[in-house]
Amino acid sequence: MGQLTQFAPFLLMFVVIYFFMIRPQQKRAKNEKEFESSLKIGDRIVTKSGFHGKIAELAETTVVIETMSGKLKLERSAISLELSAALNKKA
Repeated sequence: MGQLTQFAPFLLMFVVIYFFMIRPQQKRAKNEKEFESSLKIGDRIVTKSGFHGKIAELAETTVVIETMSGKLKLERSAISLELSAALNKKA
């Protein structure tokens, strides 16, 4: 019984770290992956680096967006979920 009470603070710290750090990060990654797979041609997006555009072509891992200065080929992971959602909410 003494050994259990000795390890209880470590177990409690692990549980707290899991629920406040690891689990939210996994949930966010899952939402980003779902967002990337749900993209379609014509969607207005914002990249993580700040480019605004409209999707012109889709490939398995890349996307071509139309901007005011031309077309850009980007990885799907470069598209920001939060910024794109905010942009589409305003419009």
